[in-house]
Amino acid sequence: MARKSYEDKRREMVERLVSYGYLRSERVILAMLRVPRHEFVPEDKKEYAYSDEPLPIGEGQTISAPHMIAIMCEALEIERDHKVLEIGTGSGYHACVVSLIADKGEVYSVERHAKLAEEAKRNIARAGCCGRITIVVGDGTKGYEEKAPYDRIYVTAGAPRVPPPLLMQLKIGGKLLIPIGSKLGQELMRITRVGEDEYREENLGGCVFVPLVGEYGW
Repeated sequence: MARKSYEDKRREMVERLVSYGYLRSERVILAMLRVPRHEFVPEDKKEYAYSDEPLPIGEGQTISAPHMIAIMCEALEIERDHKVLEIGTGSGYHACVVSLIADKGEVYSVERHAKLAEEAKRNIARAGCCGRITIVVGDGTKGYEEKAPYDRIYVTAGAPRVPPPLLMQLKIGGKLLIPIGSKLGQELMRITRVGEDEYREENLGGCVFVPLVGEYGW
């Protein structure tokens, strides 16, 4: 039997996520079909690139399982012209997917590990399909004030509480997605800024992320 190509594996991954109900909207589905996830994992993990599991990428960090990427992208309801802030670049895969959904917008991503930030830039360049992504090294719990406010903000690590700077950098009408809880498990919270000092929270269910480290994290 012929060995399956990465393209075949990627298509099967997306089909599974659709059948399980994680993927629903056309632009998110097309984005995940386009991004070569195997370019965002270490060489010794490439055979598992399209398995629905998180994988280690170094510095104690992981690339999230595909179903969690799908859940977050769907929950954010990203429009094509949105300006999006990602906290925790990791491998760069999630930002790449988002950049294809917001294909007329901008994606800014903050990573505290300089080594991972540089590797993410290389991954994105190698993938060749991502656009308008700016990666900066810094404390993601402080957001990225320079380009605020944002239509959407999402955090790829678990926090003990919502960092106040992220709330303040969100546009009125904007949405923030963040895992809140302990270091062992969190609840995925969607927060909508409905007024200058008014926010609406929704609990989207349990999840497990690496800890969010920084002034307003762990």
